[in-house]
Amino acid sequence: MCMHKRLEREIGKEGSKFILEELQIEHVYDYMFHLLNEYAKLLKYKPTVPPGAVEICSDTMACKAKGLDRDFMTQSMVKNPSNKRACTMPPPYNDSDLRDFLERKANLTEKVKMWEATRNFSGFQF
Repeated sequence: MCMHKRLEREIGKEGSKFILEELQIEHVYDYMFHLLNEYAKLLKYKPTVPPGAVEICSDTMACKAKGLDRDFMTQSMVKNPSNKRACTMPPPYNDSDLRDFLERKANLTEKVKMWEATRNFSGFQF
């Protein structure tokens, strides 16, 4: 077996292992729940139920499905809301790091403009 095929299989096995061990449907639902709740805070209008709307539940949807479709729907059905809090992410930069980054970006932009104007690309360094 050539080296690339071995590497491809290894990558595939590691990806499958990650999915099986780390990516659980409960985590996906938790993420979606928190994402939609945060998005809802940005809405500038009050959502209303349109006249004639009919409420359906996941049980009703799964009942109509047959075979594997029904099995997958039943397995992925949310039984109850999660009691976990949403994860918090630190800001990407603290104030001084952001200031340094923006200053460096501005300096590099000026360098590139100067190089373009003079067509002198020697000493191109980041």
